[in-house]
Amino acid sequence: MNNNSNDERVVLPRGIAVSETICKTALNKTGIPGYQYCLNPYVGCAHACSYCYASFMCRFRGSREPWGTFVECKINFPAVLERQLKRLGPKGGSIMTGSVTDPYQPVEAGYRLTRSCLEALAPYPSLELGILTKSALVLRDISLLQKLNRCTVGFSITTMDDEAARILEPGASPPGLRLAAARQLIEAGIPVWVFIAPLLPGVGDSGEALAALFSSLKKAGVREVMADTLTAYPSAVGRLRQVYRRYFPASLKVLDWYLKDSHDYRMIIEDRINKLARDNGILFSLV
Repeated sequence: MNNNSNDERVVLPRGIAVSETICKTALNKTGIPGYQYCLNPYVGCAHACSYCYASFMCRFRGSREPWGTFVECKINFPAVLERQLKRLGPKGGSIMTGSVTDPYQPVEAGYRLTRSCLEALAPYPSLELGILTKSALVLRDISLLQKLNRCTVGFSITTMDDEAARILEPGASPPGLRLAAARQLIEAGIPVWVFIAPLLPGVGDSGEALAALFSSLKKAGVREVMADTLTAYPSAVGRLRQVYRRYFPASLKVLDWYLKDSHDYRMIIEDRINKLARDNGILFSLV
């Protein structure tokens, strides 16, 4: 492990296997709307979100380890990124970090791969960087983020219910800490947005739950919100059904309704959120 700071400890949830690997590329083209490239310095994610669509990455590893139980750290990632950036030269581009792994998951406290990437990107003011995370650890890098000419930070939040969040995304920072981090970044002059992703049928999408979320967003100073519905990959749906049966049995019928008729669900939920966004002075879009 890269021990760049003697006062930082990596605290991982139980059952997480951490290993090191070497990568050939760091800056990869992406089809994510609004971005040309993606950066993912880790494979796997200790946040272990039960709904995570990125679990499809397991089939590329040739391993039977369940999603959320392993993290591979690409230890040469920053050096590879620097070489690619030199070849890219002064031309601009938009980069997303956190498309299939969280760049600020717990191992980042010790390996500091994301931080090293920010340092590599700093000399290229024409590049736009979008960070998406569920972690308050991003606050560690405020001074670096302020040096980046075009950088935004997005916090993914599914619910303001701490107990539900602990069940659904056990390795992530509690939602209240994410919003506290969002407020600090906003106060530091760094643009922040929130991604309600995914909208969880019967758990995080009720009028009451969404009202609590939008009220909290307004208090934190967040003025831009995007949302997305559940991506129904079979592996993710299978894990989520198990969680629903154990912890949210009354919501199973709502989940089943969404899976059978996602079009009607989207229409209803979009109307619900649009009203809350208007009432709270927040710009909203459903992707």
